[in-house]
Amino acid sequence: MIHNIKDWNVEDFVFWKTTGRKIAIRNLLISIPCLLLAFAVWIMWSIIIVQMQNLGFVFHPDPSSNKALFYTLPAIAGLAGATFRIPHSFLIAVGGGRNVIFIATSLLLIPTVGAGVALQNIHTPYIVFAILAALSGFGGGNFASSMSNISFFFPKNQQGTALGLNAGLGNLGVSVMQVLLPLTMGFALFGTLGGEGVFLPQTTGSKVQGSLVYIQNCGWTWVPLLVLFAGAAFFGMNNVATSSSRLGSMFTSICKILFLIVLGALATAIGLILLLKFNWNMWLVLPLTVFLTVMLMKYLSPGELKSNLHKQFEIFHSKHNWIMTIIYTMTFGSFIGYSAAFPKLIQDIFGTLPDGSLNPNAPNPFAYAWLGPLVGSLVRPVGGWLSDKIHSGSKVTQWTTVAMIMAAFGVAFCIIQAKQAALPESYFVPFLILFLILFVTTGIGNGSTFRSIPYIFEKHQAGPVLGWTSAIAAYGAFIIPNVFGAQIKMGHPEYALYGFAIYYFICLVLNWWYYDRKNAEVRC
Repeated sequence: MIHNIKDWNVEDFVFWKTTGRKIAIRNLLISIPCLLLAFAVWIMWSIIIVQMQNLGFVFHPDPSSNKALFYTLPAIAGLAGATFRIPHSFLIAVGGGRNVIFIATSLLLIPTVGAGVALQNIHTPYIVFAILAALSGFGGGNFASSMSNISFFFPKNQQGTALGLNAGLGNLGVSVMQVLLPLTMGFALFGTLGGEGVFLPQTTGSKVQGSLVYIQNCGWTWVPLLVLFAGAAFFGMNNVATSSSRLGSMFTSICKILFLIVLGALATAIGLILLLKFNWNMWLVLPLTVFLTVMLMKYLSPGELKSNLHKQFEIFHSKHNWIMTIIYTMTFGSFIGYSAAFPKLIQDIFGTLPDGSLNPNAPNPFAYAWLGPLVGSLVRPVGGWLSDKIHSGSKVTQWTTVAMIMAAFGVAFCIIQAKQAALPESYFVPFLILFLILFVTTGIGNGSTFRSIPYIFEKHQAGPVLGWTSAIAAYGAFIIPNVFGAQIKMGHPEYALYGFAIYYFICLVLNWWYYDRKNAEVRC
């Protein structure tokens, strides 16, 4: 198989039908499971922290502060994943799609093996888990390069569907993870090689029962799958000239890829030190981390790499890049942030009675948390398909934004009622339904924004813009768990939903003014 394809013109109907379509579909079919695993590893801390609390991991003597520290772990993974997306936005052009997907998938072995070891000891220091959560951010970064890569394989009139499939089925990694990990934690999946289980007591009346929990399987579960699909990317994917015109040898490409990822890791480390060591406000840490990452790439990259990046950095001069970044963050940022916070939010809202005691009838977060990411992922291709069908991504985005605002206020109302109720679980069903509506609308809106970007930007800019907007949107995985954690500590988690609804309204106005009204600058 020829891995580097020089002649690639999918807008030519004859070429697409005779040659391009088969190659594009093969690359998409490998890209999807690689991206699925990336999401699973990135967001796995949303499940791990629930079981860590059940097993008695203690990092702070004050219970409320300890809860906040649990929320911090998926937030750390969110910050790291979003930051890694910035270099990933530009990796395809400098390293080639096949090379990038292979390296990006292989790097996920570091946090998974690390978690498999660290979770075996209940006394493992918090800093170790913080570092592993940051390394899980490798998975978050992969989305930007994956979407950028697939955009080069399909003609413009099919990109809404193709990108929706890649993103939607890739995002299923969150649901797959939230279903799979509670199962694999229940038995010695890897025998003696996986380590011993921890006894989790459960009191039923006067009897104390329990079971062994192999929480370390949250890491080990992914290792064989990562090896399998990293191999599939290496042997089955392609680099195409339209995305990587100056591609050198594979060794040179890998060096460029790793160099930019290391710069992302350096910016991530600085951001996390400011956040955790010096207690800087997250609203200062976030933009500083983004700025630092871009500056490191701009000024530390050597010769040819710097020249290549300079050309791609032209997207920063376009106001539509920044507008679409804000709108895309509303959709994907909400999806990934809610996915990271949802299991713990269920536990905190419905697991405690008004007097502070445990609720014996509380819903099990493991039984329901996976539903949100599942529906949000499955409808994502629908958003792209519907936008292609009616020839307007902006119109689909407009109506889904209205629904997001209404659903956010509905969830906030349910939280208020549950906090005051003697039987909080009586409000769980409407809470769950409204939250699922929120997930569905984020998915449809995410698919519609995919369709809009190729119509707003030229071909050579659409890929980097897709990567950049997804990078900033991924900070939702950092912001939303942090906001919920802070508001839980203050006793008002509904305030978080009010803030998100206000942000959605701002996006509604921007989308209407620039893309959806009759005399808009760009009709997309």
